Amino acid sequence: MIRINENFDKLQASYLFSEIARRVREYQATGPARSIIRLGIGDVTEPLPPACIAALHRAVDELAVSSSFRGYGPEQGYDFLREAIARADFQARGAAIDADEIFVSDGAKCDTANIQELFDRRIKIAIPDPVYPVYVDTNVMAGRTGSARGGRYSGLVYLPCTARNGFVPSPPRRAVDLIYLCYPNNPTGATATREQLQAWVDYARTNRALILFDAAYEAFIRDPALPHSIYEVDGAQEVAIEFRSFSKTAGFTGTRCAFTVVPKRCLAYTAAGAARPLHPLWNRRHTTKFNGVSYPVQRAAEAVYSDEGQAQIRALNDGYLGNAAVIRQTMRQLGFKVAGGENSPYIWVRTGCDSWSFFDRLLKEAQIVTTPGAGFGRCGEGYIRISAFNRRDTVEEAMERLRRIAL
Repeated sequence: MIRINENFDKLQASYLFSEIARRVREYQATGPARSIIRLGIGDVTEPLPPACIAALHRAVDELAVSSSFRGYGPEQGYDFLREAIARADFQARGAAIDADEIFVSDGAKCDTANIQELFDRRIKIAIPDPVYPVYVDTNVMAGRTGSARGGRYSGLVYLPCTARNGFVPSPPRRAVDLIYLCYPNNPTGATATREQLQAWVDYARTNRALILFDAAYEAFIRDPALPHSIYEVDGAQEVAIEFRSFSKTAGFTGTRCAFTVVPKRCLAYTAAGAARPLHPLWNRRHTTKFNGVSYPVQRAAEAVYSDEGQAQIRALNDGYLGNAAVIRQTMRQLGFKVAGGENSPYIWVRTGCDSWSFFDRLLKEAQIVTTPGAGFGRCGEGYIRISAFNRRDTVEEAMERLRRIAL
């Protein structure tokens, strides 16, 4: 008898963004076509940078000629891209990351979900609250969490991220084995200082724990005092794996390209306490289950690191940050407390009421889609996340709609 993985039955309700899509569909079905403005899911709206488009065209043309045609590439990624990443994203910031410690993939979401396959089912996991749902749900599916009670899983250690701590949790007093951190943060838009990350690295070293550091939004950091990578912190290469993405950095949400950094010095342990490097384990998993990102897409990603590409992605993301500033200003003028939106494309708004009720009100009265904070965890209740990924005129129209309904 074929049996299902009954851990799926422990998942709470539907995936957050699927529920949002369902509510929007049902609302649209109640009347004539309405002009919906989507400031919910973090999908980009602007075209790919011209340098990336040109590189895509050149690479596609190469595939039309026998002498330059390419089939399967290296599963870990082509050297030209891995070397560009290592130089620009890490070595230029004083982080000694080598090209062969970088694994190119089709998305940071996939990698943050798949990395947990390397670890024992009985490890103790620390999860921020609120948190990107994928971190929790993939561990539920793997059977690490126990059942949910009161909106939380009994097998997880929750790290409250609130206005009181600036949405950056401190290490727990108890020992845990695996820690998820994301800065700039999704959903709160908060950023972590070098000192705050150092405290986490020191904790991980003391407890022989591992940090999974999601840096998908680092391209939006404008404060020179803030670290872009956890590897800018002393000792992090021994205790941290970092995830990056070109989705938000360069608009690759539909093109699909990302990478994960697994330093060769990064360790985990057997049941007997023997140290094992994680790099060869991830290499084996990656090469077994993944055939690599396409050659044209990797050439497009390489173009991000050209002089033209760097200028273009800076301008692209400055535009989204400009949208965030408009949203921040408007929500404050309307009397709401806000966080994020300065070194991040997300604005975290205190609603003063139930998150889903506020979501429904904005949808039905202003035809604006946001993301209810409750979907990110218990500490997200009473908040909504507004995304700055849209065109400026659309964002301004959305803010005018909010003014008209007198929130």
